[in-house]
Amino acid sequence: MCRVTNCHSDMTVRELKEELDLRLGIPFNLQRLQYLDQGILMDEATLKFYDVVPGGIISLRIWHYDGWTELVLAAVEGDSSKLSFLGVTEDSFYRTANSQHFQDTQWRKWVAQRAFVALYIASHRGNLEAVQYLLEHGANCLGRSPVGRTPLHVAAAMGRLDCINLLLNYGASINDKDAQGETPMTLARRMNRGQSERRMFLFYWLVKLGMKGPADPADPAVNKAFQRVKSRFDSTKKKKT
Repeated sequence: MCRVTNCHSDMTVRELKEELDLRLGIPFNLQRLQYLDQGILMDEATLKFYDVVPGGIISLRIWHYDGWTELVLAAVEGDSSKLSFLGVTEDSFYRTANSQHFQDTQWRKWVAQRAFVALYIASHRGNLEAVQYLLEHGANCLGRSPVGRTPLHVAAAMGRLDCINLLLNYGASINDKDAQGETPMTLARRMNRGQSERRMFLFYWLVKLGMKGPADPADPAVNKAFQRVKSRFDSTKKKKT
């Protein structure tokens, strides 16, 4: 259960799904929303059209086709062993009624999409072991959800510091903008995830200073650079306020 506080009667179902994409980490195109007994809520309709009342409970389900439900649940749980059997690597024997007809390029594209979705959800939930497994097996941390968000966007929004570190070390970008023009940095700021914002700011400046490898604050060289970067970060924040 989660509360979405910025809902209004003229909000479309698609807009609600995009907000749930961020709040729950489930790409909106996999969401199937229902209210009371009115069946599937259509994307372009408003909440007013479905008579959704303040405090009303909308149910979110995952589309069953192509094995998405099982994949989403495994990613939410952070279970790497389950994910390994659900078609997230090219050497997987997993097939669905749809994918069993795919060949070469089509098959690789299908696997890459599943690996990205699993990475997106695992990053949002802070399931570090699953994130590590997926990245090591080729999941694309620069991939984007249908609303333009990367796994780093949702990890930053939820304050998942370990996942942020891992994604950055695999090449995730703090400058990518989603469909609303938000970067992982600005999203972390909007969601009041100060530590996430500082961590990404530190990583950015460590790269600019020519330092390589994981940003471990326990390392004396990193700690020294961190103090320099922190002063820049604090002065930048003061100027913005």
